[in-house]
Amino acid sequence: MPAESPGAVVRLRDFNWEDWPQVLALWQSAGSGIHLGRSDSPDEILKKQQHDPDLFLLAEGEGEIIGAVLGGYDGRRGIVYHLAVVPERRREGVGRSLMRELERRTAARGCVKSYLLATPDNLEAVAFYRRLGWDVMDMVLMGKELP
Repeated sequence: MPAESPGAVVRLRDFNWEDWPQVLALWQSAGSGIHLGRSDSPDEILKKQQHDPDLFLLAEGEGEIIGAVLGGYDGRRGIVYHLAVVPERRREGVGRSLMRELERRTAARGCVKSYLLATPDNLEAVAFYRRLGWDVMDMVLMGKELP
């Protein structure tokens, strides 16, 4: 499925395990907005892919991975874990296309509400998500690493 892009044609597709090195490199070079941790190890990503294979989407342009979004659905709520687009292809609609397709697929599963996390200092990401209709929620985020 082609993405909306004024430049070269962009195709969205599902993630395949062979894509992992390129996706990891994309996330690692995306900037301070993506925080990788223990849950982003290859074993954890493989488990995630097996659970929601249709919610891990890639954008390809000219045979290269130029964007990726990792989403999930637990049967009640959806979540966006990571969205990244290579810097030279930002502001072309790639991220918007990835998010729209992820939202469409999550809604098709029966999801009525999704969440995502953005650090407060990542103003560009917060503005991007707000343009897509996401609201800032007044909450306390808590987490705990489990053994």
